[in-house]
Amino acid sequence: MEFRLSDKSLLPVLIALLLLGSGLSLAVGAMHITWQDVVAGLLHWSWPGALELDVPDQYALVLGEIRLPRLLLGLIVGGTLGMCGAVLQGMFRNPLAEPGIIGVSSGAAVGAGTVLVFGSVLAGTLGAWMGTLFEQVQWFLLPAFASAGAILATWLVYVLGDRGRSVVMMLLAGIAVSALAGAVLGMFAYVATDTALRDMTMWQLGSLAGATWTSVLVTGCIFIASSALLWLRAGDLNALLLGESEARHLGVDVLGLKRQIIVLNGIAVGAVVSVSGIIGFVGLVVPHIVRLLRGPDHRFLIPYSALLGGLLLTVADTIARSVFAPAELPVGILTAIIGAPFFLFLLWQQRRQIF
Repeated sequence: MEFRLSDKSLLPVLIALLLLGSGLSLAVGAMHITWQDVVAGLLHWSWPGALELDVPDQYALVLGEIRLPRLLLGLIVGGTLGMCGAVLQGMFRNPLAEPGIIGVSSGAAVGAGTVLVFGSVLAGTLGAWMGTLFEQVQWFLLPAFASAGAILATWLVYVLGDRGRSVVMMLLAGIAVSALAGAVLGMFAYVATDTALRDMTMWQLGSLAGATWTSVLVTGCIFIASSALLWLRAGDLNALLLGESEARHLGVDVLGLKRQIIVLNGIAVGAVVSVSGIIGFVGLVVPHIVRLLRGPDHRFLIPYSALLGGLLLTVADTIARSVFAPAELPVGILTAIIGAPFFLFLLWQQRRQIF
């Protein structure tokens, strides 16, 4: 017998867990801060001098400039990956579809790597003024190039994977795209400067350590816009679950729907990969949990996957930067440790359908 939670019970639980995980993320780390000091530190950082609060200035600085943007970026990245995983699985009608597995994240990494490597090379060749100009426009170039790479990778997997009709072809196409992206990234690493190589290495492992208020603002705006547009197509995605022919009979523009999903998914994934690197398996695990709890209706699957994805990545990041403190484990390694066995379990369940 399947277990289902009603919308009235699941949503408050997710919100409560999200608030609890956010509080832990702000309090736990190399510098442990009590709950009272978290509240006081944030108030002191927001209105310095306006309130008489007995809290060290360093608490306010750590909370306002490091932990709060990192928390918000984790919520955005996790929410984006969870949402995009749910949408991709609906479009491909395949439970194994996920941005990291089918090569979408790798395509975004190539786009962002292009900016990191060639931007630093041009800055070193043309002088300091070029480096200054590059730093000023990097906030736009990174997500733009990463989104273009993600869109191209999604389109290639869709076409080479027999338009999502074959699990084997989709997985093989994802492997091929990821291998090609890995080769390009390897070439970038060979020609990169020492600074760019160090940035690329940490970035490829997946980390939220580089969170800034600029990255939060850019990715947050893209997340809000893309999630709203994808949620508006939730009814069409539900119809697509019945099959393409049935969806057309119900009046769905299947080709237009898939094109829109490919573009929106590429923009959203590209934006978060450009600031956090490759963080895999969040988009695989989260939609399955939501389906078990709430069912396959995309009207609920998309927003709940975003909430649960943000919660999962926030908790994972808190663990990653606390276990080996003051050293920090890249969160992409931790999500892979959790998600890879889950992927193998799904692959084992699907083996008769695949072969």
